[in-house]
Amino acid sequence: MNNLSNDIMYQASFEKNPEFEGVFWMGVKTTGIFCRPTCTARKPKPENVEFFDNTKDAIKKGYRPCKVCKPLENPDETPAEIQKLMDELSADPSLKFKDYDLVKRGLEPANVRRWFLKHHGMTFHAFQRMFKINSAFKKLQQGDTIMDVALDNGYESLSGFNDSFKNVFGVSPKNSKMEKIVDLKRIETPLGTMIACANENGICMLEFSDRKALPTELKDISEHFDANIVQGENPHFKTLEKELQDYFDGKRLDFTVPLSPVGTDFQKKVWENLRTIPYGTTRSYQQQADILGNPKAVRAVANANGLNKISIIIPCHRVIGSNGTLTGYGGGIWRKQKLLELEKAILF
Repeated sequence: MNNLSNDIMYQASFEKNPEFEGVFWMGVKTTGIFCRPTCTARKPKPENVEFFDNTKDAIKKGYRPCKVCKPLENPDETPAEIQKLMDELSADPSLKFKDYDLVKRGLEPANVRRWFLKHHGMTFHAFQRMFKINSAFKKLQQGDTIMDVALDNGYESLSGFNDSFKNVFGVSPKNSKMEKIVDLKRIETPLGTMIACANENGICMLEFSDRKALPTELKDISEHFDANIVQGENPHFKTLEKELQDYFDGKRLDFTVPLSPVGTDFQKKVWENLRTIPYGTTRSYQQQADILGNPKAVRAVANANGLNKISIIIPCHRVIGSNGTLTGYGGGIWRKQKLLELEKAILF
């Protein structure tokens, strides 16, 4: 049970405050529906509402989900039909889905286009091209011939392959030996969609897709590795997805997936220290600074925590204020609370 008063929850709902997404749901007695805090529907009077910690309790009480804010849906979640397309592309990058193929599957091409533009910043057809180029790049790096790579990835001509490759990397395939890429993938979790990045050494980013700093972090990673960030598979993603699933199922206390964090030496030292906080426990920023041997570096430690690009695995959610309060978290305070509840480390 969260420790928020009805007044705080009503005010958060009145203001449509996204910080409270996932913390509570509001049932409206006069209509029999329940909503998420950010619902745009007209707000009822305080005496006509009640609050719930989860959607199950609201449904048990007889409330129906609001058709405006759709509280049973994760608005950023990848639809099952689109996930199937992406899984098939992962298994065989040479596939080429045309609008006709989408219609045969019962998908409206315009809707698929809009979804990819919103969540990937490109059309579905551009996404497919990126996936092919990612696969082709790796085969070239392994020593495959340009002709073989072009044919294996479904290109009908060598010139078409050359043009597509140049559009992404700025160089032709034959001059690509010095180029580097960082792979990117969307991963669905019970707390929302996450964006993962990885290179050959390990995971270099794992962030919730609605984090405001995400574009800056992606730019930082690209510049640090002097690499293009391209949609594609990576062996480390398979390990990451399995370990994340186990974690959210309550079956995993520690992660073994290799990491390749991007930051200064001091930041990396702080992040290494974060990984020593045991599952189910918390530390304060002051305790962190003490362990690092610099009790006065509380602000620097807090700043380094905030710049952590690998959520959950580097568990900055386990750091709280000295007075026991849940302080800032890039993924939202509500997610911090949910993660601590999952680990049974919640303090209230």
